[in-house]
Amino acid sequence: MRERRTQRRVRCNWVEKLSCRNRSASCSSGAHTISRTPTPTRRHALPVAMRSWRAASRALAVLRNAHPVPAPTPAPARHLARLAPQIQRRDGPSASYSTATFAHVNTPENNSELKWDFTPANMEKVKELLSHYPKNYKQSAVIPMLDLAQQQHGGWLPVQAMNRIAEIVGYAPIRVYEVATFYSMFNRQPVGRYHLLVCGTTPCMLRGSREIEDALLKHLHVARNEVTKDGLFSVGEMECMGSCVNAPMIVVADYSNGVEGYSYNYYEDLTTERVVEIVEDLRQGKKPKGGTQNPKRINCGPAGGNTTLLTEPKPPVCRDLDAC
Repeated sequence: MRERRTQRRVRCNWVEKLSCRNRSASCSSGAHTISRTPTPTRRHALPVAMRSWRAASRALAVLRNAHPVPAPTPAPARHLARLAPQIQRRDGPSASYSTATFAHVNTPENNSELKWDFTPANMEKVKELLSHYPKNYKQSAVIPMLDLAQQQHGGWLPVQAMNRIAEIVGYAPIRVYEVATFYSMFNRQPVGRYHLLVCGTTPCMLRGSREIEDALLKHLHVARNEVTKDGLFSVGEMECMGSCVNAPMIVVADYSNGVEGYSYNYYEDLTTERVVEIVEDLRQGKKPKGGTQNPKRINCGPAGGNTTLLTEPKPPVCRDLDAC
């Protein structure tokens, strides 16, 4: 059936440009000849959704032609160089991962070709850990096993240790790698026998944790995640340690005596002078007392003692329920 077309003169707006004969994207508000097609019979009518889709497609095409999106202009190299000091701290990355290098790099002492296993004494501990979980959930022991392997290996986890743990729990090695790279407590590069971790979260930062870290790095003559020449110390960063009321603080992971002598001690309410004293005490083999380093405080109580709650709290009131 031949369709009859009618023409009329109308004022063209942005919607009517879609059916304008010249299809010009630069069409101004002028008079144009518009083609109008009478509505076909029901037998030839398109579904409403299809007609709407076709109209929307035509509208998008016209808008793209009328307003092309310019390609992004790359920032000049000198502009990036000027911003670099603002993006990265002068002494290291602002973000901290579980090790200095996120990607694994094969070294003579850290590669999958080497064999690694737990000592007989530690293997008994592994069996005891596995006994805490159902046989079909042995993977739940991955975190404590990684911690045990790290203690045995002097404070860090080689890839061959992760592979051995994956073999024991029946896991794909990549699953163990994912756990080891997620938690900052696991070190995948060698650390010192005393691994010093500075809390870098907001409360500690506001209380001077950056100055504490700078004092450690300057005193030990290392950068972050580097080990001193004598192998005694290394300095890293950890996120919130859960003792914000005693900020700033560090934790000392002591790997100097293997698994049996391993300790993980908090040192809180620090000053730059006190943190250096702690390092020197550790160097001499002493064990500084952990917890708050402020003599005016008791644990997490206020300096100078309580100003409220000065007496023993009263017990809760017990009502006579039978009299109610």
